[in-house]
Amino acid sequence: MAQIRRNMAKKKLAQGGVVSVVSGESTPEIIDFLGQFGFDGAWLESEHGAVDFADIGDMTRACDLWGMTSVARVTTNAEWLIGRTLDRGATGICVPHVNTKEDAIKVVNGAKFAPVGYRGGYTGRQGYGVDGFVNKINDEILLVVLIEDIEAINNLEEILTVDDIDVFFIAPTDLAQSMGLPGQPDHPDVQSTIDKAVQKIVGAGRVAGALANDKNIERHINNGVRFLLVNWGSWVSKGAQDYIAKVNSLAK
Repeated sequence: MAQIRRNMAKKKLAQGGVVSVVSGESTPEIIDFLGQFGFDGAWLESEHGAVDFADIGDMTRACDLWGMTSVARVTTNAEWLIGRTLDRGATGICVPHVNTKEDAIKVVNGAKFAPVGYRGGYTGRQGYGVDGFVNKINDEILLVVLIEDIEAINNLEEILTVDDIDVFFIAPTDLAQSMGLPGQPDHPDVQSTIDKAVQKIVGAGRVAGALANDKNIERHINNGVRFLLVNWGSWVSKGAQDYIAKVNSLAK
């Protein structure tokens, strides 16, 4: 009889560790390549990317090979959508625009089987050959909610009271837009709002998440952020630019 796969990113967070999840245009092959570097998870982008239900099986299998958590961002906060994404093999769910306590409860209801939530009864890919799957999988699902609107910031204290959510992720771009600063996620007012929200999340004993890069990673970790999302495309862009610049300088 098969054993249920342990969600190592969720376990690491529970032990007080810092989790690094990599995002970007992903395929099973790219995830398999990135796995060798030690990332805790891979981000499967359905909201702003091309990932669809037919893609999730192979992408999550690639994550499973390296013990990475497969965090799938769904397009909207719909219980059927969350459940179907998990059925296809995702071990983590990210839900956008969670602005109220009721929104957060809806996420839990869609992701967890009874008695915690109302996820529709089905074994799913992660349950193949696992005896008593529905009684075990609730403890292995990583739930991330996006705090990406000023409405969510204003309701953050209530949102933080919802159990069974693992990460409260402050997303800068939409937050900036909701603050009347479209296209300015690095604006001092936006960054100050992010820092204050992280402080509130950490102060409540919950896990804060943030978008990381080589410039801000030290600040986020020092502020108590323990779920870091980084886009691999920035490293490729920097390396490509440096390479082409060197070729052009030597070719003169």
